[in-house]
Amino acid sequence: MITFIPRDKISENWTIIGPILSIFLTVFFGLLIFTFLGYNPLETLYQIFLSPFSRIDRISDIFVKACPLIIVGIGLMLCFRANVWNIGAEGQFIMGTLLAGSFALLFPSVETKFFIFIMIVIGFIGGALWAFIPAILKTKLNVNEILVSLMLVYVAMLFIDFIVRGPLRDPMSFGFPLSKPYPEGAIINKIPFPSIGYLGQLHYGVLFIILLIPISWLFVNKTLSGFKINVLGAAPKAAKFAGFKQNTITITVLLISGGLAGVAGVIEVSANIGQLQPEVSFGYGFTAIIVAFLGRLNPVGILFAGIIIATVKLGADNAQMSMGIPKVVTGLFEGILLFFLLTGETLQKYKIKWSKVT
Repeated sequence: MITFIPRDKISENWTIIGPILSIFLTVFFGLLIFTFLGYNPLETLYQIFLSPFSRIDRISDIFVKACPLIIVGIGLMLCFRANVWNIGAEGQFIMGTLLAGSFALLFPSVETKFFIFIMIVIGFIGGALWAFIPAILKTKLNVNEILVSLMLVYVAMLFIDFIVRGPLRDPMSFGFPLSKPYPEGAIINKIPFPSIGYLGQLHYGVLFIILLIPISWLFVNKTLSGFKINVLGAAPKAAKFAGFKQNTITITVLLISGGLAGVAGVIEVSANIGQLQPEVSFGYGFTAIIVAFLGRLNPVGILFAGIIIATVKLGADNAQMSMGIPKVVTGLFEGILLFFLLTGETLQKYKIKWSKVT
């Protein structure tokens, strides 16, 4: 029989070794799977991990891909630090995008780029309102936030599908479920470089990360609110004894997390799509969970984790195109990585005791 015994002290070394070991084991088992399926393991390894760095425009695309993952991951970090399990960032991403996009379509002639900041605020509100549902149900009725936030993802998916195919459908879309294109003021432009031009899809929205990382680090490490979040997650009884209001903290972290997911949606769609469609997110909200844990719930760690996951995603796309590897096979990498990360997280907090069944 296997028994998990809580550790008296969490090893600081394991917090560093754990993610590194998880990546190593993911690569190892991934290569075994590709070899078993008849693909060249070394070529697969090159395509997934090295080909995204083969050209400067591909490197810039890594940051574009990592942008929404990092923004959503920062929001999830606050929830997970407080031991609040927001699994519905995907739905909050969608609803923030839908609310901001619908607002943009009300002003088809706007050209000023200040309009982008208004959309970001509206996107934050949209994502936060969607996260408020599991927040209020958890604090008032003690309903499990994992189930509620996850189920709301599918509600958001169906809702945006209905809106885009119905009220917001562009009559000139030739039957495709697309809204009208965003006005010029709602588009986030690519970053131009003198004598070079544009580097892939690199856009100004990526600069939001430069502000978000230090602000979030200061918040969780140098403010009283961040201290309360950390204490609530690490020692709920101590937080209660100190007079910290658990319900207030729970609602706050869920609202911030949902709001940041909505902001990520606004930036992603305004920079790369330019109109609403049924699929505005490609699993960013779920993948960001991996990013948050791989980054050890630390803003700087999440930055590097987002870049790593974005690299793997772009590399997997390259492997599909150059080697004909099915997407479902390359997607195993994320699942394997999440498994090993959760295993490492468990072993960090618990010791395993083996005993005979009598």
